[in-house]
Amino acid sequence: MLDVALLLGPVEFRSLEIPSQINFGGTQRLAVHQLLGGQRVIDALGRNDGEIAFNGTFSGTDASLRARLVDELRSAGNSLPLVWDVFFFTVLIAQFEAEYQNPGWVPYRIRCTVLRDEASAAGNAVLSLAASALADITAATGLAGAAGLDLTSALAAVTAPGATVRATAAYVSAQTATESATASLQQGISASGVVLDQPPVVGVPTADQGIFTLTTAVAAAQQLASLTASYGYLGRVSSNLTNAST
Repeated sequence: MLDVALLLGPVEFRSLEIPSQINFGGTQRLAVHQLLGGQRVIDALGRNDGEIAFNGTFSGTDASLRARLVDELRSAGNSLPLVWDVFFFTVLIAQFEAEYQNPGWVPYRIRCTVLRDEASAAGNAVLSLAASALADITAATGLAGAAGLDLTSALAAVTAPGATVRATAAYVSAQTATESATASLQQGISASGVVLDQPPVVGVPTADQGIFTLTTAVAAAQQLASLTASYGYLGRVSSNLTNAST
């Protein structure tokens, strides 16, 4: 699957980092009641998603740094988007193991525990437009706030009475506030990306400088993860507003 993009939080896997296969699926939780005569009554209690696991190899001049970045994401224990092809999950990194062989070659294995199947949730959504917009803008505001970006003005505008009714003043205000918040998120994502795109430090003279470089990269990665997830929720708010009825 080398031609398929794979993203885990702020990390876009590339080249040999992309696995040859990724498992997905799980089980259905069942309560089986055995009746007299051998008959059964089975209650379906809901999905039970299995862990998603894959492996690959970090390679190149920044292999060690990228491996450490994923390990720091594991250590942080934050929920992260995991996206490839038509699949979109919110996951936590349950296990990350890497084998440092040399500075440019670090094989890895990773297991992710599924918090939510976002693609399935989007396809099966039954919330009203107002309730959906409220849930999404609340999630976007919380994620952006964790990254130091204030979206409370957009939250207030989208949750105002009449905000989801086309042609009202509240609707126009909600659209304007959402567009402004989207622009702010784009700027924050770009700024975090600039930090992560800095070339790897070669020949670091002291351990303190090396630790500072890694800490800066991890902070930028965590910020990028929060802002990217917030951007996704805000995008759905914008789409819902655009499709609002009169």
